[in-house]
Amino acid sequence: MEANPTGTSVDLYGLSGTKSLPEPDVDILTCDALRIPVHSCILASVSPVLESIIDRPRKHRSSERVIPILGVPYDAVLAFVRFLYSSRCTEENMEKYGIHLLALSHVFLVPQLKNRCTKELGQRLTIENVVDVLQLAKMCDAADLYLKCMKLVANHFKVVETTEGWKFLQAHDPWLELDIMQFIDEIESRKKRTRRHREEQRLYLQLSEAMECLEHICKEGCTSVGPYDMEPGHKRGPCSMFSTCQGLQMLIQHFATCKRRVNGGCLRCKRMWQLLKLHSSMCEEPDSCRVPLCRQFKLKMLQEKKTDDAKWKLLVKKVMSAKTISSLSLPKRKREEELGEGRSTSTITTHGVRSFRL
Repeated sequence: MEANPTGTSVDLYGLSGTKSLPEPDVDILTCDALRIPVHSCILASVSPVLESIIDRPRKHRSSERVIPILGVPYDAVLAFVRFLYSSRCTEENMEKYGIHLLALSHVFLVPQLKNRCTKELGQRLTIENVVDVLQLAKMCDAADLYLKCMKLVANHFKVVETTEGWKFLQAHDPWLELDIMQFIDEIESRKKRTRRHREEQRLYLQLSEAMECLEHICKEGCTSVGPYDMEPGHKRGPCSMFSTCQGLQMLIQHFATCKRRVNGGCLRCKRMWQLLKLHSSMCEEPDSCRVPLCRQFKLKMLQEKKTDDAKWKLLVKKVMSAKTISSLSLPKRKREEELGEGRSTSTITTHGVRSFRL
């Protein structure tokens, strides 16, 4: 422990490059009745709180001027005083007394030291000390440090709740415990919303791709299904979105031969009807469109406009948005040249769906 300096000593204040200082005129009283002599003009210029304490009128003019800083280790107060004089704090002092220095910087309104402590404590967070630092960050209004502590607690809650700090928190600060549980719950809810949003976007992108493949099949044809009025040429190779096209072609082939399609008892056929309706809702040229039943669906929807389903409108809007985003973010699909013969020449004519050649 360092002894009190004389009026010309500057080592105590961390000002080794300065020749001398005037005689100190104030004492800081620390724990164990130890004193640190300081200069009121320097303290007042750095901290408005210390300035108000120094300017406070004394009961007697002859009484000594003392500023009590109790409840903090002497070395921590000494590191605080050195920062007030030099605006510097060693890594060793920050590691040992970072928590005390944050409390002192908050109480005496020294923002430069508070920012330094907030940054250093955030880098030194551990499972063992995170609850203690969290409590201090809340009391000192250190928002960045508070949020960082909250995230660490939330990410490692199973381990944190076994520490002594968490047990102390449960016994003495139930409101902070409630804040932590609400924060964890909000994180989980946000994750669920994000997952649900991603799943929905993936669905809309799949439907958008299915619409593109449907137009591709009806206009150009793919490996096994093509336009009804196009004679099969040479064998076609798979297109760039063949995984989607293949599933859609299988659905079309089932749709062509299903016996339960008319009575509406087939789920796969219902899916095909929905895809055709979705295309019609998005199509801007129904009169010249080669997708089957496009114009008929469009006319039917115009007739039923007043009773149109709001959910269906929302679905169409979402799929169209996904199509726009996809067209902006992905390169244009390269069409494969017609290379081979079609696998079949039978034409679908049942119930007015004269559109595909299998």
